[in-house]
Formats: sequence, structure tokens, C-alpha cells
Amino acid sequence: MLSARLVRIVEDHAELLTRGLIGVPMSNSRTRHYHYLTREELHVRIYDVYRNLGRWLSDETESAIEASYTQLGKKRLAEGIPLNEIVYSLGLIKNHLFEHIHFSGMVDTVVELHGDRELHRLVSRFFDKAVYYTVCGFEHAADWQCQSTTVKRAA
Repeated sequence: MLSARLVRIVEDHAELLTRGLIGVPMSNSRTRHYHYLTREELHVRIYDVYRNLGRWLSDETESAIEASYTQLGKKRLAEGIPLNEIVYSLGLIKNHLFEHIHFSGMVDTVVELHGDRELHRLVSRFFDKAVYYTVCGFEHAADWQCQSTTVKRAA
């Protein structure tokens, strides 16, 4: 599968991707609480997403994503990082990845373009799940109500 090859390339470039993004959450006005983290702390957080992308994308049951990102939400609440900043930072990581793929020349042929589209779909689905479970972990730790997958209709 071509998208698997692209995932391996992303994982192999995890350090480069991390270094290219690390300054953004530390200076962005929408992620003010991340300004207080050390570069090392932020490096570990960003690098983990890129380096383990294949594992995140291949987890059929979502169990690894659920466990990791629910814990992330709880941890960020304990660190005093607001939920909106957590969600925004996940978006920064996703968008930086897409920009890197687009501008780095990873996708040269029509066949690779098809793999790029498949990778884009898979990565977008992963980040949707990551955001959802992060919010659930944050809400649970804050003793808020995280909605189940069953939606209750108002009478």
C-alpha cells in the first residue's frame, strides 16, 4: 500500500517535522500556556505523534488512540492547559504534517498523489479521533460529562 510507504517516510522524518514545528506552539497567541513548557517537553509531545503515526493509523479498534489521548486530556488538565489550546495544538501538528508532505516533494507522481490523498484521509480520521478522546479525557478529569456515542434526542 502506497500510503503505508508515505507513513514510513513521515515516521522517518519525525525529528525534522518536530524541529520545524516546535517554535510555533511556544510563540502562537492561541497556545499561550504552551509558552511555559520547555523545548524538550514540547519536543517529546510533538515527536510522539509523528514517530508513532503508523501505529495510530493501523489500530483497528481505536484502543491505542483512546488510551493515549484520553490520558493526554487528563494530563493537560492537570497541567492547567485550557482545552481550546490543546485542540488547537493538535491542529497545528496535523497541518504542519500536511504542509511538509506537500512542500517537501514527497509526492512526485500521480500514483503517489493517490497515496497522498489516502494518507490525508487516514491522518484526518486519526486527528479527529485524537481530538475526541483528548476532550473526553479532559472532561472526565474535570468531572464534566463526555457524551457517549449514542445521541439522546430532546423531547
